[in-house]
Amino acid sequence: MKIKIIFMFILTGLILFTNGCSSKALRVTEKPLPSLDNNKTVSITLFNLENYTDTPRAGMRAANIVEGILNAKGYTVIYNNAQADDAKDALAKENKSDYYMTGAVSEWRYKTGIDGEPAVSLRLALYNTKTNELVWSGVGADNSWGNASIGTTAQSLIENMLQ
Repeated sequence: MKIKIIFMFILTGLILFTNGCSSKALRVTEKPLPSLDNNKTVSITLFNLENYTDTPRAGMRAANIVEGILNAKGYTVIYNNAQADDAKDALAKENKSDYYMTGAVSEWRYKTGIDGEPAVSLRLALYNTKTNELVWSGVGADNSWGNASIGTTAQSLIENMLQ
């Protein structure tokens, strides 16, 4: 009986410990990404994500992961390295894309402290190229264990956002 109580105490502590070391916040629009039903080709022009961090090229790094995930899901992705002030809808029309995606990275770093956990925070938005209307939007933040990388943390977050 005493061993069973000790075991339950240890198990409860481990569950609380593991839940407290990683956190994720995620919010996406109710309307999902465009459907790929009936082998329909959906093309998306992806622009660099704005970088609001101290990490050089964080927006390009995040966009690279977004591109890979969208390609793996079956979307045709056209990468465009346009600047923030460029007319993105016009560039997407030149590419003959159905949609264009923009966004921003707010956090892309390893936290300070003994563990140095990776922390990522970003926003993505998908617009209809013809109407320039917002079709889908998502914002998310995630951090992980000290032995994880920013890349794997970001990929996990972005995969959850684009489901």
